[in-house]
Amino acid sequence: MTAAFSFTTVPHILFQPGASTALVRTAAPVLKDAERILFVTDTGVRQAGLADAALAGLDEAGLAVRVYDQVVADPPDSTVLDAVRAGREFGAQAVIGFGGGSPMDTAKVVAVLLSGEQPLETMYGVQQVTAARPPLILLPTTAGTGSEVTNVAVLTTGATTKKGIAADPLYADMAILDPALTSGLPRHPTAYTGIDAMVHAIEAFTNRRSKNPVSDALALTALKKLHGSILRACEDGADLDARGDMLLGAMLAGQAFSNSPCAGVHAMAYPLGGTFHVPHGLSNALVLPPVLRYNAVTAEALYTEIASHLGLPASSAGLIDEMDRIADAVGIERRLSQLGISHNDVPAMAEEVAANDRLLPNNPREMSYDAIVAMYEEIL
Repeated sequence: MTAAFSFTTVPHILFQPGASTALVRTAAPVLKDAERILFVTDTGVRQAGLADAALAGLDEAGLAVRVYDQVVADPPDSTVLDAVRAGREFGAQAVIGFGGGSPMDTAKVVAVLLSGEQPLETMYGVQQVTAARPPLILLPTTAGTGSEVTNVAVLTTGATTKKGIAADPLYADMAILDPALTSGLPRHPTAYTGIDAMVHAIEAFTNRRSKNPVSDALALTALKKLHGSILRACEDGADLDARGDMLLGAMLAGQAFSNSPCAGVHAMAYPLGGTFHVPHGLSNALVLPPVLRYNAVTAEALYTEIASHLGLPASSAGLIDEMDRIADAVGIERRLSQLGISHNDVPAMAEEVAANDRLLPNNPREMSYDAIVAMYEEIL
């Protein structure tokens, strides 16, 4: 008999090429009477012109917009609080997050902080958010994080430590997926983010605490779409069919892991981003092979099921070999030493991972400090 489970997701998801250029019309069901919009993004998105049409449409509709574009990768809590101040001073009545995972994560946390009902430091952990929030709309410009449909936001606290907030008020009211927004993403970021999405699906499918039939179905569908499109999108960034499949795959994987959360791969990736500022997707791609090999002792049947679903040799080795092949084909870094990380850095990273009590309990095999050290050393 299937164990009891619950499944929650964003109530309104729109997939439509060009939807971002008609943002006022597509977002109308959520914006309703809101007239003052806080638009959260980053300078890269602004400079690339990705938001120009959306912002012009909001302006033409007579809406007042405050653009906050100071979000950086692995957003620190100080950036979030700065955006909250900007939103309060402006009198924001709705929040739009526009960009990759960092702007969308920032927008989600800003939205629940705007009311001033709850301080940020009390929100970390699982289901710790009680504050109300204004309407929230998210538009991804990368196909990787799935943040547009998750109830998770990860922030950098202090100098390097990453902490997560996982709570249902972080689910947006609407996610708008426009493949055209991702068409200009360069080859390597396309690869990083696509592998990140595949990791989300793999970890959701193998979660030992929250695995459920709905997340399983979403994860397998996501992997099929991502596996069939990632190399095509890397080779031809203007291939909108491939871009669309990657965006859908990332979104489906996001729904899966939001209900059956990530595990050891993400736990080991966090110190790479927080301490060494390695892009999140690349961090996941680096640590994925050793974690898959480590987990295979207990997750062989599940990895075999994934491999079979993708038409690969039916074994964990088949899945691992394919993920290695994809990483090699797109030419991304494979060793920590290529990023300036040495043997001397491993103990501190391993200590941080071993203390991650949000993600490690989801891993199909228990991960000790010594095992974590060995996995890092495997990819030095």
